[in-house]
Amino acid sequence: MASDKLHVLAHPIVNARLSKLRQMSTTPKEFREGIHDISMILGIEASRDLEEETFQGQTPIGPFTGSSIKPKIGLTPILRAGMGMTDALLDLFPAARVYHLGIFREKVSLQPVEYYSKLPPNPTVEQVFLLDPLIATGGTACAAMNMVIEWGIPVNKIKLLCVLGSQDGLKRVQSEFPGVEIWVAAVDPHLTSNGLISPGLGDTGDRLYNTLKDSE
Repeated sequence: MASDKLHVLAHPIVNARLSKLRQMSTTPKEFREGIHDISMILGIEASRDLEEETFQGQTPIGPFTGSSIKPKIGLTPILRAGMGMTDALLDLFPAARVYHLGIFREKVSLQPVEYYSKLPPNPTVEQVFLLDPLIATGGTACAAMNMVIEWGIPVNKIKLLCVLGSQDGLKRVQSEFPGVEIWVAAVDPHLTSNGLISPGLGDTGDRLYNTLKDSE
């Protein structure tokens, strides 16, 4: 899976947070906090090459040359699990515009079904961070990529951020969109017959919002 566009985080804090997320005993509050923390680190790492613009300012002691992020940032979380990553990215980019994408995976065919898009008629941002905590088969991420590209954002201006991905799912995204930059906290080797990452995290949306029993 080696690629200059695929970045897998290697950090003790990320490993510890991810191990906590995997445990069945982790509470919804702890799960939300873990997703937030990992998303924050993903956002910091993925924004290393953002273009900056300088300005002249004044401290209490004297003048200084400062910098700010130049491109207009857009966040496109995939409902509903992607919302768990959104606040962390908004902490980094408070002025970012958030455009929710509604996509679910049909349980039998495992194919993505689009049901909602908050994207306006024309692009209003220059750089998009696509937020999808889990990339299992890769179908949902690919569908979201198509939505953003058809909106008018070039693939080299999209960064896909995910907490956990499967080898097969990430390969599929890379195959369909070789120019997209992917940032992932960890990669699991297997998919189950139902298209779930193994060992994985379980259903991220249900664990974020404490609805596991509702879906049983």
